[in-house]
Amino acid sequence: MTGVAFTKMHGLGNDFVVIDCRAVPRALTAVSARAIADRHTGVGCDQLILIEPSGAADAFMRIYNADGGEVGACGNATRCVASLLLTQGGTRSVAIETIEGVLRASAATGGDITVDMGAPRLDWRDIPLSEEQDTLHLTLFADGLSDPVAVSMGNPHCVFFVEDAEGVALSEIGPGLETNPLFPERANIGIAQLLGNDALRLRVWERGAGITMACGTGACAAAVAAARREITGRAVEVRLDGGTLYIDWRQDGHVLMTGPVATSFTGHFDLEALCAGASS
Repeated sequence: MTGVAFTKMHGLGNDFVVIDCRAVPRALTAVSARAIADRHTGVGCDQLILIEPSGAADAFMRIYNADGGEVGACGNATRCVASLLLTQGGTRSVAIETIEGVLRASAATGGDITVDMGAPRLDWRDIPLSEEQDTLHLTLFADGLSDPVAVSMGNPHCVFFVEDAEGVALSEIGPGLETNPLFPERANIGIAQLLGNDALRLRVWERGAGITMACGTGACAAAVAAARREITGRAVEVRLDGGTLYIDWRQDGHVLMTGPVATSFTGHFDLEALCAGASS
C-alpha cells in the first residue's frame, strides 16, 4: 500500500500518530504536523511522533504538538516508542534520544513500561520563567487559584494544588495560564488534588494540545511538586482522566514513570491530500 505508514498509539488516552522514519527519512513542517493531528480532516492525535535514526541511542524521538510546535519531552509518547522498540529488538531495555537528552526505558510487569525521565529542573532559569521567582511558590493567580509550583521535566510545568480538581474550570483558564508572560516558552498547567496515602488526582492542560486524558511529564511534575511541598513522599500514584501512572522520584534525583501503552490501529495516509484538506 502506498502512502505514509503510521501506528496510532496511546498512553492512558493521551494519543499519538507514530511514524517510523528510520528507513525513509521525512522532514515534516508545522503545517503537515497540524494536518495529521487534526481530528476532523486528519488522523487525529494529541502529538505526532517521528522515530528517527540516532548516533547516541537506539532511536531519536521527535515530538510535535497538535498545533504544529516541536517540543522536547512527552512521557506517554516515550513509553509508546519504547514499547515499539522493545518489541522490534526483542530486548528488555532501550535508549531513546530526544532534543532534551537520552531517556532509558525498560519493560515492567504486566506489559507496563518504565521510563527514567531524568532529574527535574527546579531553578527558575531552567523552567524557564521570564523573571526570578521561587519555583516552589510562584506569584501567579487565576480564577481563585494561587501559589503554584514550577517544574521542568524537559518541558515547563506549573502545578496548582487544590481541594477539588474536578471543580476547576480548566478549559476556561488553561489557555490564559499556558500563555502567561511568566512562561516565555508557554507552560503545561496541572491541577492536583491530594487523595491521601501518596496519591494525587491530576488534570492537565497541555500547551499546544489543550486538555488531554493523561500527561506523563505532567504526572512527574506533579509528583515532584508534591514531594517538594512535603504533601506526599517521593513515590506517588497519580490518577489522571485516562488512568494511573506510578512516579518514583528516587534519591539519586531521577524520576521514574511507570504505566501502560496501547496500540489502537495501523494504517497509511496521503500526506499531500491531508495538507490540502486542512488548508481548504
